[in-house]
Amino acid sequence: MFVAITSSPRDYAWGSTSAIAGLLGRRPSGRPEAELWLGAHPGSPSLLLGEDAPAATLADWVAADPAAVLGADAIAEHGPRLPFLLKVLAAAAPLSLQAHPSPAQALAGFARENAAGIALDAPERNYKDAFHKPELIVALSERFEALCGFRAPAEVRAILAALRAADAESAAPDPAPLQGLEARLSGPDGLRDTVQWLLRADADDADDADDADDADDAEAGEVARLVERVLALAASDTLAGGEFAREFATVRGVADAYPGDPGIVLTLLLNRVTLRPGEALYLPAGNIHAYLDGLGIELMAASDNVLRGGLTPKHIDVDELLDVLSFKPVPVPLMVPENPHPGALVYRPDVADFVLHSIERSEGQEPTPVALAGPAIALCTAGRLQLTGAHGGATLERGESCFITPDEGDLRVDGAGTLFIATVG
Repeated sequence: MFVAITSSPRDYAWGSTSAIAGLLGRRPSGRPEAELWLGAHPGSPSLLLGEDAPAATLADWVAADPAAVLGADAIAEHGPRLPFLLKVLAAAAPLSLQAHPSPAQALAGFARENAAGIALDAPERNYKDAFHKPELIVALSERFEALCGFRAPAEVRAILAALRAADAESAAPDPAPLQGLEARLSGPDGLRDTVQWLLRADADDADDADDADDADDAEAGEVARLVERVLALAASDTLAGGEFAREFATVRGVADAYPGDPGIVLTLLLNRVTLRPGEALYLPAGNIHAYLDGLGIELMAASDNVLRGGLTPKHIDVDELLDVLSFKPVPVPLMVPENPHPGALVYRPDVADFVLHSIERSEGQEPTPVALAGPAIALCTAGRLQLTGAHGGATLERGESCFITPDEGDLRVDGAGTLFIATVG
């Protein structure tokens, strides 16, 4: 069964006012449009369209008839829930630095906070549900900018060397803050200790300002002085055109959005990446990341579990974040897609929650087969495409989307245009 669905963009402050509307051929709302959600997530379930629609929303339909909507295999693997959420994401300003828990951490954290009586909508709540939240982002804009994972130590040392050199050449050198940062990073557990120092000073300042002891005040002062010095050096002519010009431009950009935030320094410890159209990042549990700017298709496990680590006015639980984070330096976590057919790419991560198919077709091309393992959501971003399954079909034009029940089996795609299909792994 093919059922047309729709949704309205969410107006988070960091969203673009034009990118999602431009992609889908819609009229801009005049407000930020950050994310368009397609799925059964209770926060913004997709609306079902048509006089014969089986329910008002996709979430209602899943609840009423999970066997038909999801299929026995998906229910056996994930329970009676749609395990993925497809999004169009448009960032015009940095999102928060964040990481997501593993399945075991999410299950334990959700149970722990329930037992403690913390309301699900409480601002200090870390675990809104019992599920992990790995993510995949595929760039659509010419450039999609992001931070993801901790850098190799040699790169961090090179960045610090550039900062020291700029400080030495400045009119009023002040090397002490940089020396303090280097000393912490060079310890036996230097990366973890440095992240804890940066974030706890900010958390102490925000949460316990009236009761902070002298040591807390001193550490908060050291961090504030470091942030100020790094920003001043990043704005200098010495670093504007050097090897790490992009990294120091990032420092200036996030400082404009979040003045004084310790995450400004933390960005220099992370991989800085620019994706081109079709390139993708896969962000598993424990990977600290932040999207900075750009338009993309995001596919993730359907969960709200986010542990924040800076560049945000929201709650930061430093201890829980430290438990979730992976402090192992990693290369940029690029995901190379499979290419099973001309114009077809398949982004297949190492989790069972989701797989993303990207299809770009021209007129006269042989039909493109798409292998599905369960329920699916299709979104057309250009042209006009015909989807055919075992029992039915649908025609999608730019900006239109549909839900596909698992009984349709594998699909055939005809026509000319661009299509994204999210399904289970």
